[in-house]
Order: sequence, then structure tokens, then C-alpha cells
Amino acid sequence: MVALLMFAAVCCAVPAGDAISAYVALKVGAGTGDGGIAEGGTAADIPPRMLTAYEKAVQQVGKHVPKCQGMRWPILAGIAKAESKHAIGRTIAAGGDIRPKIYGVLLNGSGAGGNTTVFPDTDGGKWDGSSRGERAVGPFQFLPSTWERVDADAGGNKTADPHNADDAALGAAIYLCGNGRDLAKRDQLKAAILQYNRSTEYVSNVLGWINQYTAPAKDPDLSNVTGKVRTVIEAALSQRGVPYSWGGGNANGKSTGICCSPSGKSGANTEGFDCSGLTLYAYAKVGIQLPRTAAAQASVGQRVPASLGTGALKAGDLVFYAYAPGRDSTIYHVGIYAGSGQMINAARPGTVVRLDAVNAMSGFAGGARLL
Repeated sequence: MVALLMFAAVCCAVPAGDAISAYVALKVGAGTGDGGIAEGGTAADIPPRMLTAYEKAVQQVGKHVPKCQGMRWPILAGIAKAESKHAIGRTIAAGGDIRPKIYGVLLNGSGAGGNTTVFPDTDGGKWDGSSRGERAVGPFQFLPSTWERVDADAGGNKTADPHNADDAALGAAIYLCGNGRDLAKRDQLKAAILQYNRSTEYVSNVLGWINQYTAPAKDPDLSNVTGKVRTVIEAALSQRGVPYSWGGGNANGKSTGICCSPSGKSGANTEGFDCSGLTLYAYAKVGIQLPRTAAAQASVGQRVPASLGTGALKAGDLVFYAYAPGRDSTIYHVGIYAGSGQMINAARPGTVVRLDAVNAMSGFAGGARLL
């Protein structure tokens, strides 16, 4: 298993972890943007040819990993969204070849894209176009050494090409299945994604997209929610689709943010919200002025201990996530609980305000009841 240093910004703080791909180092083509997808689990942001590749891989993976269960296209879509934004901006031929090819930065320890470890060349430039070191390749950003172990030929042409949508999707499916995981089970799905990239924040990001691609096409049930709680939730829901912006959002609504997050993501040119900016805006609608950061917001209202579990949350509660649950100073993220296990969430750079499952983020740290 190879590894490289990865950083992924979330709301107001940032963790570090190991990864097998060049997730943050990826250089994608122009026109990819930072938008998300429409609410309701649609595939609106996925090029049709890429979606075909994901569906085809689900049909084929059983031939390679007979014991694999629970593989479905939203899992592959979640990985590809994180790794290459579905190769948007590239041309995808009928046979699946993607041009221009997608390369990550050269992993030579230079620090570019967060890489600080040297990875010697293993393929002579066959897949990554360089014999001076390794680069992650294709829409699923495989390192050549990992790709050679997967060796997925989806088209039957006796060539497994990580720059081909069908081969790459099948390779990712095989890799995630391991020796026979049941990916319908949340713990095994998390383990598979963590194997793909050794970062808990990467896992949370991918799970968030899987939830979006899987979610039923309906709004949360607010039939029994009234008064100020309903006002707060509806205010937050009204911002769905607005881009994440580091430092963005205030009591008056979306705003440009600041530069820069620990991963180098700037909100200075993006009008939107970060996690605590969204909660600040929604609660301002009922006259409650919240502190600016997620950790500070945990000191407001009646605390809902993490030990009670997510079942103790009520619609309108703030819901927190921490690196060390139980220590509020380590809280890094906040959302607004909408009921039925969902929260309204400004998750991280590259996403939009959306509905997420409350378990989409790691380190549940309880909630706060302000109303």
C-alpha cells in the first residue's frame, strides 16, 4: 500500500492523513467548477458516458470478486467525484477512452499538491507518462503500482487501461470489494473507502456524495415542525445549491469568504457559506446571534451530549463534529438537524449546501438546542 500526505479542509479546521491517490494533487481540466448536484439523489453532474461506466462496472465486478456484495453505482460515483469530478472537461469516447488523459502531480516530494514523499517510478512512464517518478492517473486516480495489481479489463480487449472509463471504474470496484466485502453494510463501506484513501475526511466526503446520489427525491418532512424551528430549517434549506466558501456567510446571507483554508482553498472569489456561516444565517432569521465558529457555537443553548446518540437530536438542533468528541475545543464542523437522520450541511470546499445524513461526517460530538 502506498501513501502520500493529504489535506482536506472542512468548515473551520483541517485534519491530515495518508492517502493512496493524488486526491488533493489532481490537476483537472478547465471547466470542472466547484458545484455539487441537484438535491434528490440525481446524477445531474455525471456525464452520461461516465455513468454508463459505473453501471457497467457494477455488473462485471462479480466475475472478478465473486464474494463482493452491495456494490452499486453511487459508490463508484462518490469516489470519481472526489478524485476527478467525473472527468468533466475531458472528451470521453464511445469506447471509454478519456482525452486528454488525467494526471496527478509528480510525486517527487516537492510539496506540490501536498505531496512530501518520493515515490520511485514503477511503470517506466507507461501509464503516468513519466519515468522520473509516480503520478496518479485516470478518473479514479490510481497509482501505476496499484493499477498493475488490479488489472481490470472491462472491454475484453486484453488491455487494462486506467485512462479508460470502463476499465478504471471496474478497477475501482474490484479494489473497493477487496476479498469480498459487503458494501451494503456501512462499516464495511467505510473500511473500503478508507483503504482507497487513508483519510477520515476523505471518507466523509465520499460518503456525502454517495448519500446525495442515493437520496430519495424529496424534502425533509416538516409537517410537525412549527414556529421558530421551522423558520430556521426553511432558511437553511432555501440555500441549497449555494457553493461552499471558506469563511463565507453571515447573518444577511451568502458572502465571499477569505483565503485560505489549511488545504489552500480560498473563498475570496466564491460567494457562499461555510458550515458556521450557514448556521449563523439561519438562526439570525429568528433573532439569535451565533458566534462565528463551530466550536464557539457549541457553547450556546442546551447541550445535547454525544453519549445520547443521534436519536436524541430534534429538528432545528445544531449538530457538531469533533476530532476528539467530548472536547468542544476540537469541534471542526456544525450542521442543522432537519429530522429523520438528515442535516442541512455546508460540508467542505468543492461542495454545495445540501442535505446529508448525520453520519456523513466523522466524530459526532452531540448537539445544541437553541429553541
